[in-house]
Amino acid sequence: MCFTQPWPSNPDGVVQNGPASAHTMDASEAGTLLRRWFAGERLEVREQQDPRADVHLAVKYPPGPRGHTFTVVVPKGRDLVAVSSVTRVDAGQQDEMRALMGEDGEEWKGWVHEMRMHLISSGVDWNLSMGHDGKARPGPLQAFNVSLPIWFDGLTKNELMQALRSLWMSKLALIHEIKFGFGQGVGRPGPVDDWEERKRQRGQSGSRPSTVEETAEIQILDDDAAPFGNDFDPSEWI
Repeated sequence: MCFTQPWPSNPDGVVQNGPASAHTMDASEAGTLLRRWFAGERLEVREQQDPRADVHLAVKYPPGPRGHTFTVVVPKGRDLVAVSSVTRVDAGQQDEMRALMGEDGEEWKGWVHEMRMHLISSGVDWNLSMGHDGKARPGPLQAFNVSLPIWFDGLTKNELMQALRSLWMSKLALIHEIKFGFGQGVGRPGPVDDWEERKRQRGQSGSRPSTVEETAEIQILDDDAAPFGNDFDPSEWI
C-alpha cells in the first residue's frame, strides 16, 4: 500500500507548495555558507571592508595562479548575492582599436556589435565602458564588467559555482576576441574614461563611489595582467 504525504497547510488552511516551516536565510548565514563553500573548493578569498555590504569577498577563480578576481557581495538590505568581475583593456589593445576606428569605422561598429551579441547570448549581466568623445562614447573598449545575482531562496553551492564558471567563460571569450583582433597588448592597463568621469563627479558632490565602482578599481589593481586562459591545468582542481 502506498501512502502519499499530504501537502502542508498554514493555520488558515491554505495549502502551501513547500515545507510547512520554510527557513528564511539572512545575510549572516549567507556569508557563512559562502566562506565554507569557497574553502571547500580551495579558492583564495580576501575579506574587503565595505560599509554598504554585509559581506564583501574578493575571490580568485578558478583555483591556481591563473585565477581571475571575482567580487562576491551581499549588499545591505538585499536578499541576494551579487557575483561580478571586471576586466580592464590593455593600453596597446586600445591603441589598435583606435587605429581601426580611424581606418574602417563600419568594421569597428560591427566588432562592437558582435561583442554585445556574445554577452547577451551568454546569459550574464554585463556593461561595456567605451572611450569618450565629448558626450558620445564611440570607443575604444576600455573595460567590461560581467555579473550575476543569486537570490537567497535559490542560493546553493552549485548555483554559486556555476555562476562563477559562467562569468569566467564569458570573460575568457571576450578577452580572446580582443587578443585575436587587437594583439597581446603592451602589458599596461589603458585609461577608462567612465571611471575618470565618475571620480570628477564624486569630487564635486563629495559622494562615495558605489560598491561596483570601488570593487572594479580594486580588482583591476589586484589583477597581475596574467595571460588569461593560458596554461590552465585541470589537475589544479584535484
